Amino acid sequence: KVEIDTFSGYKIYPSKGRLFVRGDSRVFRFASSKNESLFLQRKNPRKIAWTVVFRRMHKKGITEEVAKKRSRKTVKHQRGIVGADMKSILAKRNQSTQERAAVRSAAIAKAKDVKKDKETKKAKAKAPARPTGSNAPKVSKQQAKGSGGGGNKSARY
Repeated sequence: KVEIDTFSGYKIYPSKGRLFVRGDSRVFRFASSKNESLFLQRKNPRKIAWTVVFRRMHKKGITEEVAKKRSRKTVKHQRGIVGADMKSILAKRNQSTQERAAVRSAAIAKAKDVKKDKETKKAKAKAPARPTGSNAPKVSKQQAKGSGGGGNKSARY
């Protein structure tokens, strides 16, 4: 059986070449001592000009096989998006600038009204929650917890 050189990619015919088995039981075959030596020096076959891998990477010697791949032109299709079908998209696209501005200003005014309503509801809901008559200073939970001792630090230890 004809094998392939692990480093250079050359063919190795029966009774030729060398076999190298690494500690993790991976098998490497070499056609010549040159290939084996370069492999053991941890050279990268992609950077060595005469290896098959280098020639494939740099497209050497394949001129007659493939002249040039033809790239297909992409065909653009228009289709609806989630929440808007094609008709509504085309209708919006064909609107005049005045129509678009009028629709936009109406939407903005509506949004402002909704926001104002929400704010007034919030203000009504918030007002009775806190009595206005008490002029006592605000005290946080942390301050309320800490005000019990009165300076006697030796009691804490």
